[in-house]
Amino acid sequence: MSIVVDKKHKKRLFRMHWVDWIIYILLFLFAVLTFYLLWYVIIGAFSNGQMYASGGVFVVPTGFTFANFEVIFEDSVFWTSFRNTVLRTATGVVVELVFTALVAYAMTSRHLRCKKAYYWIFIFTMFFSGGIVPMYLLLRILGLYDTFWVYILPAMLSVYNMIIVSNFYKGIPDSLYEAAELDGAGELRIWALIYMPLSKPVLATVGLWIAVDHWNSYMGTMLYTEAGEWTITLQYYLKQLINEASGVGAGSEYSDVVTARTISYAGIIVALIPIMCVYPFIQKHFTKGIMVGSLKG
Repeated sequence: MSIVVDKKHKKRLFRMHWVDWIIYILLFLFAVLTFYLLWYVIIGAFSNGQMYASGGVFVVPTGFTFANFEVIFEDSVFWTSFRNTVLRTATGVVVELVFTALVAYAMTSRHLRCKKAYYWIFIFTMFFSGGIVPMYLLLRILGLYDTFWVYILPAMLSVYNMIIVSNFYKGIPDSLYEAAELDGAGELRIWALIYMPLSKPVLATVGLWIAVDHWNSYMGTMLYTEAGEWTITLQYYLKQLINEASGVGAGSEYSDVVTARTISYAGIIVALIPIMCVYPFIQKHFTKGIMVGSLKG
């Protein structure tokens, strides 16, 4: 009987409706387009700038060269921005993840008064904000303008991430909390020793979101800093490189083989590598974390 059922199930799998074929084709075309956009940047980064400017570069690099990367690596501003971005991402992930998890734990606590009021206040901030000018003035008043902490403190809490983590916490059995409470454990101890270890999948997922957000951000640098030695970030550096075709590498040994565009492509590839290296280690937790964190409630 089981063999018959298995055969029928397999036949059903291979019998697809025409709508399924359309969906698969569209998804395939979207995947190819997405990959090609990345591939186009890669071939531009490894192409001779002058040959690339003449056109006709679509599949493979023209005049293969590492000169674009060498110009990037020889620029001291690149390394300064790279250092700041790494520090910002690492610090931001730790601070935001801990604070978000603390708030999520508080929002799931049975002892928190006025929980609904706090919840709706949080929801309100997801859709309405004061805007750029009030934020700028506030950061000036608080003394955060043009400091490294302007990247960290205002982003300590994401309401969306907090809701995801709190929904995950709601799925943890109350018996664990009650047992720890009977043993005399305080709230912080229960959170640190029970809730945090059990929530690794959702924390890994949220941590990846936070890391990508910090790594790719440039608006904070542009609006709330002077882009100095300790505040310029990698994405802002790339933005300047792309928008200001100022002849980076002009007058050097590479001036005849590089252009501002191919150098910017090389910078984009360098900026992608760290996130692409981290993602495989987080991937096994990603699907589980987002599904469990979003469905439990």
